[in-house]
Order: sequence, then C-alpha cells, then structure tokens
Amino acid sequence: MWLVDPAEVEFTAIRAQGAGGQNVNKVSNAVHLRFAVHASSLPDEIKQRLLALSDQRITTEGVVVIKAQTSRSLEQNKAEALERLQALVDSVATLPKARKATRPTRASQQRRLAGKASRAQIKQGRGRVPGAD
Repeated sequence: MWLVDPAEVEFTAIRAQGAGGQNVNKVSNAVHLRFAVHASSLPDEIKQRLLALSDQRITTEGVVVIKAQTSRSLEQNKAEALERLQALVDSVATLPKARKATRPTRASQQRRLAGKASRAQIKQGRGRVPGAD
C-alpha cells in the first residue's frame, strides 16, 4: 500500500454548490484537490495503472481532480478529499488476479446440448399443426 504524500497535493478552497442559506455566498468551504500523477513520488507501475483508468476525475494531462463539499468545515472536506484520493491509489495498487482459462467438461457440454434440443422441441410444438384446417 502506497501512501500519497500530502506535500504533493494542491488544495483550492471554493464555494460549495447547493442550498446553504445566507452563509453559502460568503464562505468557501468546499475543496478542489489537484494531484499531478506524473510529478508524484508513486512507483511507475502504479502511475501507469492510475493513468490507464477511465475515470472522469483524471484529466488528459494526468492530473487527478477531486471535489469535496459534503461538510461545512474546510478541514473535514480536505480530509475527505485526501481519503478519496488514497482510495483511488489503493484501487490500482493491488493487481487483479489473472484469470485461468478452463475447459467445460464433456458431461456439461452434453447437458447443455440436451437442454437446447429439448427447448427446440418445445418451440417446434408451438407452430401450426399440418392438416388441422
């Protein structure tokens, strides 16, 4: 597990969206977190997997942008954004297990074909009966 260095993260305080009464237009409590993947101290293989993700939070320049605005506290929003960035890095840090190709057994193939044949017979019986005019 690789920890993201908080020194490599840039925070910008912005105004939160949504309802908040008179306070919402005065206080900037939401946070934009920006993390440049190329300039980070993460290992190269983790950087490659992170950039290969088809995640809308990762720009074409390789910058992760996370917006946190659930809390009314700037510090809590910063902590939440860092947690979400760490979760994103952790998701690519562990390699998925390689799938081993297997073959179906002969008995399972025969059961599958027998089931297909019985369904075909059922459907064949649904047509018009010849000579029943």
